[in-house]
Amino acid sequence: MSHSRGLSGAGPATGPILAVRALDAFYGRAQVLFGVELALGRGEVVALMGRNGAGKSTTLKSIVRVGPSAPSRVEGELRFEGRDLRPLPPYRIARLGLGYVPEDRRVFAGLTVAENLEVGRRPARAGAPAWTRERLFALFPALAELQRRRAGTLSGGEQQMLSIARTLIGNPSALLLDEPSEGLAPVLAERLAASLGGLKGEGLSILLSEQNLAFATALADRAYVIERGRIRFAGGMAALAGSEELRAAYLAV
Repeated sequence: MSHSRGLSGAGPATGPILAVRALDAFYGRAQVLFGVELALGRGEVVALMGRNGAGKSTTLKSIVRVGPSAPSRVEGELRFEGRDLRPLPPYRIARLGLGYVPEDRRVFAGLTVAENLEVGRRPARAGAPAWTRERLFALFPALAELQRRRAGTLSGGEQQMLSIARTLIGNPSALLLDEPSEGLAPVLAERLAASLGGLKGEGLSILLSEQNLAFATALADRAYVIERGRIRFAGGMAALAGSEELRAAYLAV
């Protein structure tokens, strides 16, 4: 059963900030993504939903191609701000303004919170929110009190906030967030959702890989559902959250 509606309603007339079309991804000879299509509009929050192993993280890694667990080969069209991403190495993709927060956070454990932020600092860019350390501490108040703590001593929720803040201080135009609520206590997930809502208010474009429906519903304008490497639904977040049939088919454990 397919509910996919392609890229309709994908953003303003100027076109999406991020467009993925006919994306196939492979680990060696094994194909794991099949014709994935999605778009992220400017100033929009989009959720990529699905069960564990459905292909959410693989989709994000196929876009930025960071780390040893990224697919060995990708085919299709990947465009950010109109630029073709496929021939670019990960550091060039980051310099274009596409930020990425991986599921495993990857903070520098031996550095302090303040030092982690300095590592990520990049000049402000036109058309993107300009982040300073002070603005980030206003967004994530807990980090302000932890500036001198080594990142390796932080809780999972604190490390998640630091990982997001370190990416933001690079002043990206769009942010890919991989399973941000994974492993967080409900109260910490609520705080993180509130902080990410602040980013949405700043006009930052966010593509959110998530399986927590309540977390995604609090933030996202639209949703895609992926199952076994294929997009099965594309539409409004409210339509997904309100459909018992869709939730049972693609999100229920």
